[in-house]
Amino acid sequence: MSRISHIELDDRNLPPPTPEIEQERKVAIYDLIEDNSFALPQREDRDIPAGPYHLGLAIRDKRLVFDINTEAGEKAAEFHLSLSPFRQVVKDYYQICESYFTAVKTLPPSQIETIDMARRGIHNEGSRVLQERLEGKAEVDTDTARRLFTLICVLHFGG
Repeated sequence: MSRISHIELDDRNLPPPTPEIEQERKVAIYDLIEDNSFALPQREDRDIPAGPYHLGLAIRDKRLVFDINTEAGEKAAEFHLSLSPFRQVVKDYYQICESYFTAVKTLPPSQIETIDMARRGIHNEGSRVLQERLEGKAEVDTDTARRLFTLICVLHFGG
């Protein structure tokens, strides 16, 4: 089964998230577990254990770490991605999220909708970058990449 059945964020060394960020994180994890597509490609040099998978996400030594195990606890894969390609899109995403959270409290619906459209566009860009970075390591669909990007933002800006 090519999917993630459990996800854990290693956020032990991060400051506590704001209520808005905590809500985004909870929604992303819930949505991710409910519906995702995550497959590890076959390798010529070794067999890849079948899913579903438990995914651990962390930032270590300025790298994004994907730690993937089977439900039985067998190591399936681990890979590290440079955070450099994510820096600008994460920064842009956080800025537009701040604007959105402020707008929801004070602006009329038409202006909120405009900001939300921009937020979705930046989110789509982040998920595209993630899919490119995962090429050859893991296969994910667009919705899974979007939800994973949200979690990367939580880890990236917290650190």
